[in-house]
Amino acid sequence: MKTNILVTKAIIIFIKNPVIGKVKTRIAKDVGDKIALEIYKKLLIHIHDTILKTSNIKLFIYYSDHVNNNDMWNDKRFVKRLQSDGDIGVRMSKALDAVLQDCDSAILIGSDCAQLSFHHLVEALDNLENNDIVLGPTFDGGYYLIGMNYHYPKLFNGITWSTNTVFSKTEEIIKTLNLSSSHIEKLSDIDYIEDWNKYGLDNNSVLHGTN
Repeated sequence: MKTNILVTKAIIIFIKNPVIGKVKTRIAKDVGDKIALEIYKKLLIHIHDTILKTSNIKLFIYYSDHVNNNDMWNDKRFVKRLQSDGDIGVRMSKALDAVLQDCDSAILIGSDCAQLSFHHLVEALDNLENNDIVLGPTFDGGYYLIGMNYHYPKLFNGITWSTNTVFSKTEEIIKTLNLSSSHIEKLSDIDYIEDWNKYGLDNNSVLHGTN
């Protein structure tokens, strides 16, 4: 039971440990593992800098493989945890369940959206004041952000992840559960080199090996 008097909001960030050969594998097929890793590192920096613009928000960083206590995610600002086993739906559900034990609302994001801004985060958290669920849809049929005031595990069941039906199926479940929801701006994840070329950050410097 949540007993805090003041409203506590949280942001959960899911990241992969930046190891060559294990990140942005679809991009690596076109440009190689080294450049794919550099692209992912730039995405991490972008998310990190965007998140730090927030204030009075509890921040949680969930690592894919191991918790790193000596990286850019400052221990004084970020609560560091390890993602659970299971598919992405199971991992997101368990992270939201854990955080919502102590927080009144939480949004969860990944580290693949170069277009994500401080304003998207604020809008999503604000929307939870009048809605049960908030989603940030992507152009490929998924979502880059999901937020809620209470844990609804059914939102993560029966979904074929990494397909173009993720967002629509989630909407169906929301309606079945009679929950209120809102959407923020549709954005693009960086999954392929074409996405990076169109929506990336300083993509020329990465692709050409300059600073």
